[in-house]
Amino acid sequence: MIDAATIHQCADPGLQPAIVEKFIRAVGAPDPLGVTVRTGNRVILVTPPKSADDAMELVRRYVGQAMVRVGVTQYPAGLGVADVAELKPDLVDACANIRMGTALFGKVYRIVTKWYGAPVDEVFGDAIDAWKTGYFDGKYVFDEPDPGSLPARKGASDASDKPADGDAASPASGPGHETQQAKEEPGDPNKAGIRIDLTGIGVSKPK
Repeated sequence: MIDAATIHQCADPGLQPAIVEKFIRAVGAPDPLGVTVRTGNRVILVTPPKSADDAMELVRRYVGQAMVRVGVTQYPAGLGVADVAELKPDLVDACANIRMGTALFGKVYRIVTKWYGAPVDEVFGDAIDAWKTGYFDGKYVFDEPDPGSLPARKGASDASDKPADGDAASPASGPGHETQQAKEEPGDPNKAGIRIDLTGIGVSKPK
């Protein structure tokens, strides 16, 4: 298991330490070499890699054909990569994986916070759901631009809490009611409904 000191040392400084801890607890895998492969709703059982080379061989074998999550943060392998030759062993280096994962989750967290208009209590849970599925508010969240610095915490009823871009919908059409995954193109595994399922490597699902 990765110790707290390593997590804090390696985490992206743009994400608050308390959020980093909650994020790792919610989605983290105890094995830096852990690789989870899914196709549709099915988990592909793979032999747990015993070395970084084994792990990278698994990743390269399945990226582009299935949904692959890897390492401590179960980072979405293949994100932003056009060719498997571009995949780097950083994915299975504990510190590098934590750095990449927390940086990407930080962006997701800011996107969700912008949707709410303020860092309300619901943000973290929805950000975790977005990390697991790859979608928030009907959009593939990992491809969305980073909205930058977060607004100050305000009362939810403040009219200024509404996102400036007008993307927010009524509560009935919020992130918990999306149907985007039903419309996903099966030929694009990087934009499919990625869910973290660690049963393939003998680890229980995160709560």
